[in-house]
Amino acid sequence: MSKTSDPLSVEEDQEQERGDRRKESQVSVKVLESHSDGVTAVRLCFSDSRVLSSSSDHTAILWDAERCMPLKVFDGVHGAVISEFTLIPNSNRMVTVSWDKKMAAWDLETGQTLWTSSSAGLLTSCCASSDGRLVCAADLQNSVYISDAASGQMLHNISDHHHSTITRCRFDPQNQRVATVSADRTIKLWDLLANKTTVAINSTHGNVVSNCCFTSNGHFLCTASWDKTLKLWDLQSGQFRSHGGTTLQKAHEGSVSSCSFSSDAKLLVSGSYDRTVALWDTSTLCRTLSLKGHGDWVTDVSVSANRMLVASASKDRTVRLWNTEDKEELPEVTDKQKSQGTRIHILKCEDCGNSFSVSRPQTSELLTNCVFCRLKSPPRYRPQPPTLT
Repeated sequence: MSKTSDPLSVEEDQEQERGDRRKESQVSVKVLESHSDGVTAVRLCFSDSRVLSSSSDHTAILWDAERCMPLKVFDGVHGAVISEFTLIPNSNRMVTVSWDKKMAAWDLETGQTLWTSSSAGLLTSCCASSDGRLVCAADLQNSVYISDAASGQMLHNISDHHHSTITRCRFDPQNQRVATVSADRTIKLWDLLANKTTVAINSTHGNVVSNCCFTSNGHFLCTASWDKTLKLWDLQSGQFRSHGGTTLQKAHEGSVSSCSFSSDAKLLVSGSYDRTVALWDTSTLCRTLSLKGHGDWVTDVSVSANRMLVASASKDRTVRLWNTEDKEELPEVTDKQKSQGTRIHILKCEDCGNSFSVSRPQTSELLTNCVFCRLKSPPRYRPQPPTLT
């Protein structure tokens, strides 16, 4: 088993990264500044007109995305880092979890606390079910709690769920299972009806699995790791049992902290302790753009419904809103395509009928299926991400 490394480590590429960081990406960006300590989580919400953030300063803030102004500050409840929050669907409520072992529900309009509950350990993550009925939370003592979102009443306490710290918990879109990832490098799916773990995966990541996210249909799970890579797992077909996950790599020089799919799963965004945000085309499994400008670790990312806005949170105390609408026209993107002798080709998947793009002329002659259909039935040829410099 390989040694767990410092998540900040970028090894021999550190000096080059420091030089690059002085040049901001050629993408329109807004900077939201009000937190007095590192920002731990961020979400675009309310039709992408608002931004929510939480921080190590014990507060959460609701922002106006257009004016970059705080609309409401949620404080006075937590006495330690707010590690994450979750929006309750079909409501104006959110739930926050903290290192003070408390979980709290808030009214986003009034700023009032609706309920609080306590756990045995420091809380690291939380997530609401898509129907707004349940909230799951995880703590440093490897337990998962499933509670009623309206009252905070605990319904399930899953103890000793992993062998090491649970870093992230997520409901699947069908509200049938809770996915957890851990410092023990495993992925587990807890079935709410069977009341037991039905899937346990050795991720083969070379370090802590730091984050995970589902596609909106629940067919695929993405995991992020301190080993500087991300992996895609086909949960629908179960091919991970024989083929493992599909690795996305060579985009980050530091540990990957976060990941988020767009609602149509065409875009994957990742954040890293190398202070960058990466955009991935899921049809080619290639990085299309790297966003630079944060002065410290990127801790979380979020994508707008139309894929044209990316939000990132950072230990540098800021939230950044990146306008990626015209990213295909950026010199960084076009120059990369030219240097590789590439152009974007739009093809139609023979299996599902959806359009997908390929970035190399030779792949357009060989590929007939989109990445999701290829993951279900691996073809004779699978393009590899190009070497990035």
